[in-house]
Amino acid sequence: MKREIALLIKVRLAVMMFLEYAVWGTWYVTIGTWLSLTLHFTGQQVGLVVGTTAVGAIVAPFLVGLIADKLFATEKVLAVLHLVCGILLFFTARQHTFPAIYGFMLLYCCFFMPTLALANSLSFRHIRDPKEEFGPIRVLGTIGWIVIGILLGKMKIEATSTPLLLGSAGSIIMSLYCLTLPHTPPLARDAKFTLSSLFPREALMLLTERSMAIFAIASFLICIPLTYYYTFTNLFLNQSGVTNAAGKMTGGQMSELICMLLIPFFFRRLGVKYMLAAGMASWALRYTFFALGNADSRAWMFLLGILIHGVCYDFFFVTGQIYIDRKAPPELRSAAQGLIAFITLGLGMFVGSWLVGVIADHYSVNGSNNYNWRAIWLTAAAASAIILVLFLFVFHEKEEEDEASTKSLESASL
Repeated sequence: MKREIALLIKVRLAVMMFLEYAVWGTWYVTIGTWLSLTLHFTGQQVGLVVGTTAVGAIVAPFLVGLIADKLFATEKVLAVLHLVCGILLFFTARQHTFPAIYGFMLLYCCFFMPTLALANSLSFRHIRDPKEEFGPIRVLGTIGWIVIGILLGKMKIEATSTPLLLGSAGSIIMSLYCLTLPHTPPLARDAKFTLSSLFPREALMLLTERSMAIFAIASFLICIPLTYYYTFTNLFLNQSGVTNAAGKMTGGQMSELICMLLIPFFFRRLGVKYMLAAGMASWALRYTFFALGNADSRAWMFLLGILIHGVCYDFFFVTGQIYIDRKAPPELRSAAQGLIAFITLGLGMFVGSWLVGVIADHYSVNGSNNYNWRAIWLTAAAASAIILVLFLFVFHEKEEEDEASTKSLESASL
């Protein structure tokens, strides 16, 4: 009986993950296309709107630490946040000016981005062994992103505000569903909230170690060219004549699933340094494919640029998470992971979203919404390559530590 109850809880958590990432996928891939092709926003305006997710990532630790950890049950916080998100997305879809859309999206992301961490923490509270059980639950989130991407492509609505309306409806459904999730009361109700409770001094001190500092700096820097992909790929593919661009872009998430299984195999042969380097090199290679490909005779380059996403993301970010898990003492691992997420998904992507817009406007054709895409992608490829070379020269890790990482990674990927 207990096994059946535990299985039912896992299924409920998996459905939560499916809805969580399906909602995100409805608008995140296509919003740049709508803003540029339909509303004729400048490249910098598009970058700033997409970059609201980075602002949300910066706000998220404070909101989660103050509200979910200390005041209210997680499932109720998730329900309220998604309800507000549904309302905000609905009103965003009805706007036509940059100040209005930016304002609504900024508010939306400040409410939405914390839900990603809350969904994870709620799952961890209701499973016995996260290392073994969380993976199959979390993978439903990737499947949700894939399903909604295929649907958007089939509906041919990438240049409209309809994806935001779908996201709004999905958020309302998610809000109602959250009320059915297992009760998850706050664990630190009586503890005083301070900045040091989010990023303890001991976690910050980890950055004084040379290898950790270099890793953090490299992670921050690589997130700058990373934003090129999330901000402009869908617009680029549509302007290049690729049909069902949103559907084809789900190939990146499919490759994520495959690469996740392959990471332990490559880790044993490459170690920390060269796994991270392989991820960086893949970003440079991807952007080179985008720069040199076309929708006709060299369409395979576009396809490879999308399919390499698994290596781009998993080899760098997942390996980086395992590296942090090994370097930090057990009592500081969550804080260290939160600190790196703050540096990368927050600060790194915020800087990148602004810079990518400036670069796009610089390569705008006669000030229009048509761009010299080859120059844009080659700029991103060059930036990725420079970061890679610098990383290879200055980052050093002991071989015996790589063995510990391999064991940790293998257990985490089960």
